[in-house]
Amino acid sequence: MQVSATEAPPKEGFSLRARTLALCLLLMVANIFWITVIEVRWYSLDVTSLPIFITPIFCLMVAVGVNRWLWRVRPAWALRPAELVLLYIAMVTGAVFAGHDMLQNLFGALGHAQWRSQVETGWRERFFEYIPKPLFVWDMDALRPYYYGGSLPYRWEWLRVWVLPLTLWAGFILTLVGMFLCLNYLVLDRWTREERLAFPLVQLPLAMVEPSGAFWQSKAMWAGFTTALAVSGLNGLHVLVPSLPSLPWIKQYDISFLFPDRPWSAMNPIRIATYPFAIGLVYLMPPDLGFSAWFFFVMRKLFQVFGATMGWDSAENRGFPFLNEQAAGAWLALGLILLARARHAFSDAWRIAWSREGHPNKALFRACWLGLAGGIGVLTLYNAFVLHLSGWVAALFFGIYFLLALTITRVRAELGAPHEIYFVNPQRILFDVFTLRGLGTENLTVLQSLYWFNRGYRCHPMPNQLESLRMAQEHHLSPVKMGIFLLGCSVVAFGVVCWANLHVTYLYGAEGECLGFKNWVGQESFGRLDSWLQNEPFRHPNRWYYLAGGALVVAGLSAIRSVVPGFPLHPTGYALGVSFAVDYFWFAFMLGWVLKMALIRFGGWYAHRLGYPFALGLILGDFTMGSLWSLITLAFQVPTYRIYI
Repeated sequence: MQVSATEAPPKEGFSLRARTLALCLLLMVANIFWITVIEVRWYSLDVTSLPIFITPIFCLMVAVGVNRWLWRVRPAWALRPAELVLLYIAMVTGAVFAGHDMLQNLFGALGHAQWRSQVETGWRERFFEYIPKPLFVWDMDALRPYYYGGSLPYRWEWLRVWVLPLTLWAGFILTLVGMFLCLNYLVLDRWTREERLAFPLVQLPLAMVEPSGAFWQSKAMWAGFTTALAVSGLNGLHVLVPSLPSLPWIKQYDISFLFPDRPWSAMNPIRIATYPFAIGLVYLMPPDLGFSAWFFFVMRKLFQVFGATMGWDSAENRGFPFLNEQAAGAWLALGLILLARARHAFSDAWRIAWSREGHPNKALFRACWLGLAGGIGVLTLYNAFVLHLSGWVAALFFGIYFLLALTITRVRAELGAPHEIYFVNPQRILFDVFTLRGLGTENLTVLQSLYWFNRGYRCHPMPNQLESLRMAQEHHLSPVKMGIFLLGCSVVAFGVVCWANLHVTYLYGAEGECLGFKNWVGQESFGRLDSWLQNEPFRHPNRWYYLAGGALVVAGLSAIRSVVPGFPLHPTGYALGVSFAVDYFWFAFMLGWVLKMALIRFGGWYAHRLGYPFALGLILGDFTMGSLWSLITLAFQVPTYRIYI
C-alpha cells in the first residue's frame, strides 16, 4: 500500500520535540485523574485490571484520529508514529502507578491500622509496636476528613502528615522501578532479537500508529470493532434504561444453580463470561496456552468435586484445595526454570560490561549492574533504618518478589497472558513455609506492612517497561533515552497519583461516596495479620505438600514439552489456572480458542491471519465503548456500565 506524502516521515533520525513532551505530560496527568476518579470514586470501569490498560488505548485511538486529520490540513503540526508511541507509553506508565495494584492500594493501607484500631480490639497490643511507623499515617485529625469526605486536602495541618510516609514510599518504590529497568535492559536484546518473543500485548498499539494506515482500512478490524461496540453499547443502555434488553452472559453470569447438590456443588461458585476483549485477547496467545489456561481452570474445579467425593473438604482438612499453595509452588517453579534459561543472558551482559572487548551495549550493561548494586544498597538502608526485617527474611522476601517480577515479565512478553495472581505473594509463601514460629511477630508485621505493592501484579511496572522498550525498538528510539523517559514519567506519575488520590478521597470520603476505595487492601494487610497471629496453629500441614505439588506439576509439564514436540498442555496454563488469573476469563478464552482452532483447521493459517485484525477490533471496540460509558459517568455523575466484572 502506498504511503501518501502527508503521512509520517521514516522512523530513522527521530528526535523528541518539546511539544511532544508537553503532550505526553498533559495526557499522562489527564489519564491519571480519569483513572483515579473512575476507579476510586465510581468504580465503574476497571481501567487497570486487564493486561492491556483500557483508557490509554482509547486515548491513543483519539490521538491517531486527530493526527490523521492534521496530516491533511496542517502537516507541520502532526505527530510522527514514534511520537504517538511515546504518548501511549507515557499514559501507560502513569496508569501503572494510578492503577488497582499500585498506589491505590497504598492509599487503602496508609491510615488503615490507625483508623480501624478504634473498633478492632487487640490490634494495638498484638502488633502495633512492630509496624514501621514512618511509613504510615497516624494523625486522626487528618484521617477523619479522609475517611468521611466533604473536604479538600489543601490544608497544611493535613498535608504535612502525608509528606513523610509518601516521600519514604516514593524513594522505596522508585528504587524498585529503577532496578526493574536495569533487569529489563539486561534481557532486552536476547528476548527481542535472539529469541524473538512475540510481545502480543503491544501488537494493537503498534498497529494503530502504523503510518500505512492498513489497520484502519481493514474491514475485518471494523467488523470486530462494531461487534464489540454494539454488545457493550446494548448492555450499557440496559443499565440506564432497565426496560431495554441486555446480554447478561457477557459478564460473569452465575451458573451455580446448575450444580445444587454435592459433590458437584463443591465447585461453586462458577461463572461464565464472554467478554469481547477477552475473546480477542486469547486470539493473540499461542494456541497451547489459550487451551491450557481454561483447561486447567476446569480441572481445578473438577478436582474440588473429586475432593468433595473423597471427603477432603471437611472441616478437619481446612484449606482444601490449597490453591494459594498450588499457585505459589507453580509460579516459583516457573521462575526458577526461567532463571535457569536466562542465565546466559545475564552472564553475557556481565562479561560484556566488565571485559575489555568493545561492544555497543558495554556502557549500558555496566550502568545496569551498577544500578542494581545501588538499588540493593538503598533497599538495605531502608531495611536497616525503617523496616527492621531480619536479614534472611528481607533477602527471601525481595528474592521472591524479583523472581516473580521477572517471571511475569517473561510470561507477558512471550504469551500475553493475564496475570492477576492474587494467591501468590512473598508474604504468604514465607508464612506457609516458615509459619509464625519461624518468622516471629515482628517480621510478619513488617511483611504485611509491605503487602500493598505485591498483593496483585496487574499494574506491575516491569512488564510494562519491557513492552515500552520493545515498542521503542520498533521505532528506532534510543534505548538509553527511552530509559530516561520512563524514569522521568515514573517520578512525575508518582507525585500526580498521590495528589489525585488525596484530592478524590478527601472530597468524596473513603468511607463515604468512594465506591472503589481500596479498604480491603488495609484489611488484608492488618486484619489478616491479626488472624494469623491468633489462628496460625490451626493451619493445616498439607499446605507444604500442595506447594511442592504445584512446583512438580510445572516441572513435569516443562520436562514433557522438552521431549514431546506439540504437547498441548503448557506449564504456564497450569500456573494461571490455579492462581485466580483466569477465573473471570476462562469461558471467553475457551470460546476464543475454539474460534481460532476452527479457523486454522478449516481455513489454514491464511484464515487465521484474516482473523487477527478482527480480534484486535474486538479489543479496541470493547475498550472504546467502556471508555465512553466512563466519560458519561464523569459528565453526568451517574454510574454506568462496566465492560469488565
